[in-house]
Amino acid sequence: MEGNSRLAIRLDHRSDKAVRGVVLALAVSLGGCASRPINEPITGIDPEVGYRPSVLVPQRANNERSTLFVLSFSGGGTRAAALSYGVLEELNRTGIEVDGEQRRLLDEVDVITGVSGGSFTALSYALYGDQLFEEYEQRFLKRNVQKTLIWRALNPFNWGKLLSGNFGRSELAAEYYDEILFNNATFADLIEKAGPVAIATGTDMSIGSRFGFYQEDFDLICSDLNSVKISRAAATSSAVPVVLSPVTFNNYGGTCGYQYPPWVKDILSIDEHKRPAGRALERYQDMSAFADSDSRPYLHLVDGGVSDNIGVRGVLDSLEEAFLSRQFAQERGFMQIRRLVIIVANAHSQETNDWEKKESPPGMFSQLMKSSGVPIERYSFETIELMKDRAAVARWRRDLLVARARLAGMSEEEAEASIPDMEVHVMEVSFDRITDPERRSRFQGLPTTFVLPEEEVDQLRGVAGELMRQSPEYQAILRSFGAAADE
Repeated sequence: MEGNSRLAIRLDHRSDKAVRGVVLALAVSLGGCASRPINEPITGIDPEVGYRPSVLVPQRANNERSTLFVLSFSGGGTRAAALSYGVLEELNRTGIEVDGEQRRLLDEVDVITGVSGGSFTALSYALYGDQLFEEYEQRFLKRNVQKTLIWRALNPFNWGKLLSGNFGRSELAAEYYDEILFNNATFADLIEKAGPVAIATGTDMSIGSRFGFYQEDFDLICSDLNSVKISRAAATSSAVPVVLSPVTFNNYGGTCGYQYPPWVKDILSIDEHKRPAGRALERYQDMSAFADSDSRPYLHLVDGGVSDNIGVRGVLDSLEEAFLSRQFAQERGFMQIRRLVIIVANAHSQETNDWEKKESPPGMFSQLMKSSGVPIERYSFETIELMKDRAAVARWRRDLLVARARLAGMSEEEAEASIPDMEVHVMEVSFDRITDPERRSRFQGLPTTFVLPEEEVDQLRGVAGELMRQSPEYQAILRSFGAAADE
């Protein structure tokens, strides 16, 4: 009996191994040898064609050229998506009067930048406009996205795709985002939309630089953004390292006659000891790396929050570049700007722990999560404070005047006369502004996942509007537009 039992066990083991092999083979067969989507190359660049903020923003209906209104939606999974959606809802409720016409403050928004969870709200509003207010909750915010993503990754019918070598978990996620939210729409579908331009951002794994889903950045790699699905932009911007795979794009840089913008020539012409724009120079170096397809034929992009978790560094850099080059400022429409409004929905978390109360140090996983999260949060804080500080004391304007004077060989008085006055409003919608400590801690402790209970989604939407109405900065914005602010 014992010998027969051992034989039976060996046979069962072999049978089990055979069954697993058959299941795997069947999964590969059923899943097919899927390949990632290939972004198309371009042979030349037309600066008047494509998904370009500089082209599309001036064409917006009833657009006031003297105002640039930017929303920036941070990362943070569903927590960030819900908070940023609450910002849209509040802007939608807020009435203003422009040239005798009653409008919503939301109508004045020109550009929305989005990172990770915030990119879903930004891209969805650009695609659907006001229809989003009727559908977004059920289609995305109150759906258990995370559970479905995990299930699909574990489903044997998808193993064939995942084993193909270049079709990662983020591509699988993009397919799901199309099903529930984006309906296979591409960036070409956004060009004719009447709403704001939405820019999702990823991070290049090799150089740590941000890469935006708008045609100017795709010009660098000589590729056509029009044919790229919006779902891949959302999947890229939310591709948390390790948890999700990088999203890969072909780099054709150097094959389409790309010309660097005028500000590059201006900063390179200055003696390096007198160069005023270190950040602009760093951006040029990143652009050069993207344009070098010989050395870098592929870009592997991950979560945009790795390089800029609140999505405003690009805005800061563009403004500095504009004032460094008069030609660039004229080409991008910056010379007409008299009022700049930036509202940042910052859904950062603040996980509590009791490490300092224990003699034993935290474990490896806790250390890894904290060591990656802290620099991102500190960098985001520094960016926000930089914007607020320079808007408040006008040191930013002074720096730009000095830079312009050096670039153009003019006196500072001449530079002063050549730059229009600019009214600047910068505000942050953040849990840090909640006055009640217990309530603040509860919101800051919400997890960074793609699923939250429905009541927490509603609370996030509500707190966004509440914080905006209580904000002195928001009241100043309303007064700027002639709206009735709460005194």
